[in-house]
Amino acid sequence: MIKAGTILEAARELNIKAAIEIPKDVQRKVEQMAAGETNHLSRYVLEKILQNYEAAIKDRSPMCADTGLPRYYAKIGNDAVIEGGMVNLERVLRQATADTTTSIPLRPNRVHPFSRKDHNNNVGIHAPTVDYTFEPDADWMDMTVVHKGGLFGGEYRMLFPADGIPGLKRFFLDSLAEFLRRGMACQPAVIGVGVGGTKDVCVRLSKEAACLRIVGDRNPDPDIAKLEEELIELGNNAGFGPMGFPGDASVLDVHIEAAYAHTGGMPVGIQQFCYAQRRKTARIFSDNRVEFREDPQWFTPYYRRDTID
Repeated sequence: MIKAGTILEAARELNIKAAIEIPKDVQRKVEQMAAGETNHLSRYVLEKILQNYEAAIKDRSPMCADTGLPRYYAKIGNDAVIEGGMVNLERVLRQATADTTTSIPLRPNRVHPFSRKDHNNNVGIHAPTVDYTFEPDADWMDMTVVHKGGLFGGEYRMLFPADGIPGLKRFFLDSLAEFLRRGMACQPAVIGVGVGGTKDVCVRLSKEAACLRIVGDRNPDPDIAKLEEELIELGNNAGFGPMGFPGDASVLDVHIEAAYAHTGGMPVGIQQFCYAQRRKTARIFSDNRVEFREDPQWFTPYYRRDTID
């Protein structure tokens, strides 16, 4: 049985690691961008981002003053047993969020939308968000913490089959132009693109694609992988650089996820996850061992399963 105390301690540690320690895949990509950037202001910004990564780890303080909105992604093995069940799991995650808001500290960003009431702990109605998926033939639980901003960088558009790939590329560029030239999405960013499903599904997939795949990962569908590469090139040749300056380095990566859609439509969601890639994963085994890692491994073959078994 996976004990509630183990989950609580793992969730606390995940929040600390996510807030402070930049994933290696992101750091390597920013270093590559800084080395190749030709605009001196953009290169300066990228170099300062790298220095900030190092300072956060040295000082054990968050890599960004705006620590975003803590959220959890739980991948639960079909044979896993959690002490107290799923209700207790969510209770524990809310407690871990409140604890680490004080101890790290995280900025208490969650307020009531009308009264603006703030509990000063990032916990409230539907906060923090906990998303679930399941995995066959497993008795462990993977828990991923993501601290993502909640203001800018998200878009939705209902395209139609006749729009096709050219229409998707135009929407992609429209989204970059809206946020990047004003420095509103804190680029360079990973761009997640969700195509298909319904409105809520494509938006959910776009956020998962942005937050839960590592930089350099390609979709296993070769046609989608090719489109990812095309959008990376398109985005980095659009003249946008980091933080609104002109340059060649606005897109860390593009990740596309697909879902079967209504025959008459092609809904598309786009989400940007900025260079402060605050994510960390732990696998909690049934014997209560905990292993931390940087790759969420959210998009398993089972998660992308097609048709019936």
